[in-house]
Amino acid sequence: MRLVSLLPSATEIVYALGLDDQLVGVTFECDHPPAARTDKTVVVGGRDTRDLSPGDIDDYVKAQLAAGADLYTLRADALAGLDPELILTQDLCRVCALPSDHVSDALDYLGCRADVLSLDPYTLDEVLGTIVAVGDRAGVPDRAATLVAGLRARLAAVASAVRDLPRPRVAVVEWVDPPFTSGHWVPDLVRAAGGEPVAARPGARSTQTTWREFTDAAPDVVLVTPCGFHVEGAARQARTIVDRFPGTQVWALDADGIVVRPGPRLVDGVEAIAAILHPGAVPEPPAGAALRVA
Repeated sequence: MRLVSLLPSATEIVYALGLDDQLVGVTFECDHPPAARTDKTVVVGGRDTRDLSPGDIDDYVKAQLAAGADLYTLRADALAGLDPELILTQDLCRVCALPSDHVSDALDYLGCRADVLSLDPYTLDEVLGTIVAVGDRAGVPDRAATLVAGLRARLAAVASAVRDLPRPRVAVVEWVDPPFTSGHWVPDLVRAAGGEPVAARPGARSTQTTWREFTDAAPDVVLVTPCGFHVEGAARQARTIVDRFPGTQVWALDADGIVVRPGPRLVDGVEAIAAILHPGAVPEPPAGAALRVA
């Protein structure tokens, strides 16, 4: 089956299921594993915003959405040339990826009859369900079941290690200018790691808020996880807000790697957060996963 992934998280799922030899198309943001960027055809492009400030990125996104413009560009000719049989996409967030209706419209225009699977999880459990869904649709349900069982076993090991420990209050800042709460599956990661999420929207969209909401929640730990950034970029943003949380631990996490992309590495995120909240109870996170800035 010829697969095209229009999501970095879906690309990671495909590789985790051992289907990388069937993956023919990806997006410009698919950077894990590295072979996805070098060995596959890029069928979705977009503006590289990594050199912009958080405020400038927010202004750009809001201006594009207000104008009804797309943040991503589907390279239809490249897609048609790949002759895909299954396309993995989403409707979860227009800021994160191309919506599935854009894909369906393009397929109709091209006369392509590929199957389209939209992956739209809002909770950690639903993220694991998307792995099963991809495995089923791609014809490898046993691989998906084995992968998910392994991920659940790792989650169970963390839960056992932190079960009898105090649960620190944890605020996750998903953007710093303007501030955004954590939403979707991110509060689930905190809870699975032995923390109590505060100023959060579990199972719902992340929303713009005020710093007052975060400070009134009196967090013991602040995690900064800006979408689109790995740990170095997250640390730069985290350093701009440490004065708002005097006496509070502030950590930057590899957001794209282990927090915001709904794929198998979210379990790495749970393990890394657990190591921050409960030092010694679980192994230390690998280098590059997290960095304390205050």
